[in-house]
Amino acid sequence: MSLPRLPPFSPGQRIGLFGGSFDPPHEGHLLVSRVALRRLRLDRLWWLVSPGNPLKEMRGRPTLKERVAAARRFAQHPRITVTGIEGAIGTRYTYDTLSYLTRRARGARFVWIMGADNLLQFHRWQHWERIARLVPIAIVDRPGATVKCASAKAAQRFARARVAEKDAPRLALKRAPAIVLLHGPRAAQSSTALRRLTPACDASR
Repeated sequence: MSLPRLPPFSPGQRIGLFGGSFDPPHEGHLLVSRVALRRLRLDRLWWLVSPGNPLKEMRGRPTLKERVAAARRFAQHPRITVTGIEGAIGTRYTYDTLSYLTRRARGARFVWIMGADNLLQFHRWQHWERIARLVPIAIVDRPGATVKCASAKAAQRFARARVAEKDAPRLALKRAPAIVLLHGPRAAQSSTALRRLTPACDASR
């Protein structure tokens, strides 16, 4: 039985991993991606479209195939690859996905990318401490989360792993745990808010 095909990569490449339901994809996703690509000096960034977020209700929502297609239409960036690999390998939890990717793509320099709003609930993720010890993490500032980040349980747990923002370009080369908070342009959009404002999206779920 053949293994699911990963997006193209080469040993030594710096690859950002940006996971989410992307329901729907929006400018906030692109802004986080552009900040990560530039500030971390990434070669590629993979959007990992999740089959279903364990912390969110997914019944009646667009299928994985539909969300992958929408994300691909929206991204339109030469260094962003949209993939539904989690569906192909049968993982729902980030730790399982990262464990699989680091085994399959040996030599790639992965960095997990998340918005600062997700850092506030990171400690609720399955095996969150193991995630932080598996790959470096970049937290991109988001409206409403800037001040709260410092008090997040994960931020306090891994305070000694904090990397100075000026050293962000070398994050992918550092041994985990290594966490950097990136500041810059921010977008207030969220998929949840867009679903509430777009009845057509709700009707398709």
